[in-house]
Amino acid sequence: MSSTEAPISINIRTASGTQLTVRANTGEELDQLVATSLASIQSAITELEVIAKPSQAPGAIAYAKQAFNAQEIPPFNQAPPTQSLGGGRTCPHGKMTALQGPSKDGGIYKGYFCPSARGALDKCKTIYVLKHEPEWNTFLADKIK
Repeated sequence: MSSTEAPISINIRTASGTQLTVRANTGEELDQLVATSLASIQSAITELEVIAKPSQAPGAIAYAKQAFNAQEIPPFNQAPPTQSLGGGRTCPHGKMTALQGPSKDGGIYKGYFCPSARGALDKCKTIYVLKHEPEWNTFLADKIK
């Protein structure tokens, strides 16, 4: 972890790929930032829903979906989709688990791990995301150690 990055962070990625990262130094600060962020996000969504109601502008919505290769997501007050929102990786054994945690040298590792049982002879090699790769900044972990 770099000295400028807060020790606690939450990454949220929408189905359309927009990512929000909230960082804090303490649990109390994180609680406050999340509460503030949720209020801002809900306000923005409400404004967008008023502007782009399907009954008012079906052509504009269809154009936006096509132009941005977007998929519909449920309104803010509905349950999220059951599919995974992150890109992720797969191997012959299924969806690889995206893990993030502290590395032995004091930094952070991010990588995709085969879902096969530990020690399995046919377990696939871990795919690590390196700091200089663009995916480092958009990596969405399934689990943080």
